[in-house]
Amino acid sequence: MNQPPQAMYSVPQYVDQAGYPIQPPPGNMAGGFSQHQAYCTAPAVGMSVPSMRAVRVQRFGGPEVLQVDLNVPVPEVGEEQVMVRVVVAGINPVETYIREGQYSRLPELPYTPGTDAAGFVHQIGRRVTNIKVGDRVFVSGNSSFSNNSGSYAQFVVTDSTYVFPLHPRLTFAQGASLGVPFFTAYKALILRAKTKPGETVLVHGASGAVGTAAVQIARALGASVVGTAGTKDGMDVVTRCGAHHVFNHNHKSYEKKMVDHIGCFDVIIEHLANINLGHDVQMLKPQARVMVVGCRGGVNINPRHLMMPEASICGVALGTTSPAEWAEMGAAIVAGIESGWVNPVINKEYAMEEAQQVHYDIIHSKGAKGKLVLRVAADE
Repeated sequence: MNQPPQAMYSVPQYVDQAGYPIQPPPGNMAGGFSQHQAYCTAPAVGMSVPSMRAVRVQRFGGPEVLQVDLNVPVPEVGEEQVMVRVVVAGINPVETYIREGQYSRLPELPYTPGTDAAGFVHQIGRRVTNIKVGDRVFVSGNSSFSNNSGSYAQFVVTDSTYVFPLHPRLTFAQGASLGVPFFTAYKALILRAKTKPGETVLVHGASGAVGTAAVQIARALGASVVGTAGTKDGMDVVTRCGAHHVFNHNHKSYEKKMVDHIGCFDVIIEHLANINLGHDVQMLKPQARVMVVGCRGGVNINPRHLMMPEASICGVALGTTSPAEWAEMGAAIVAGIESGWVNPVINKEYAMEEAQQVHYDIIHSKGAKGKLVLRVAADE
């Protein structure tokens, strides 16, 4: 019988700095094991962790269905997949819709929520070459619900396509805030709207996680950036992210004030289309583009407002992103981190046991001020 390759099953076993058993580096790597400071021999049993602590959903419903389970099986790692030991998980509004069962694509029950995380590479499939065990990384998504491996857990398994190096200038909380927010904002602004330097961009609802990301990307691109927020604190956050002008969207006739002060817009990033889209279409320059990244209901608009400027409305969804687009977005965001202009804003950290509360807060709290995250483990 053929023996398993040494790269996957070598003895002695290896652990990371926190004492978790990890897959060793490939035996044929130049210089051998001595070049990998993250490894040390230890009397660990087995190459993988058999179970973990995770937030689980056994049935669709309100925040109360989020329960911490102390004995969840750890998914196996496929040939092109990566297992990450999670330090911080990012929380996104879409995860509340999925939890409620009110989403177009639902996982099989039970499942672990979450797509975004930051931590350390714990194990890699044999065809993964872009990262190595022990690397500090962020996770920006999952290819499917097939293994129900979400990021509200001690370990998450996903395709290597969605795992990127996390520069030390960002904390793990910031790393967990990169996935859905920055990739959505980049896709909306660059891949779909094809925003150009010098254009005027309105980020409608700019103080949340996607909004602050959109402001930073548009500013780095060289656009003239206008943002709105609903509170003084939120407006301050948008200003610090680089917006040239900030307005309070809870003030009466703020749309007229924006147009009177600045003029119309080339690109609008819309987070609440059911409320704002009717106003958006009345503030457009010729060939303007409205990117809908969020909507919580139906809306009526007058198409005549699109005809004269020959403007367009486009929906944006990360779920339809191709691997090539994902690679492009990841490369741009990693470069932005290294250059210094990608700076995720953290509003609040929650413990894993507070998953119910964070799901309530992300929908019901008034006045967004950045990202909400779930602390899974201590920084190391």
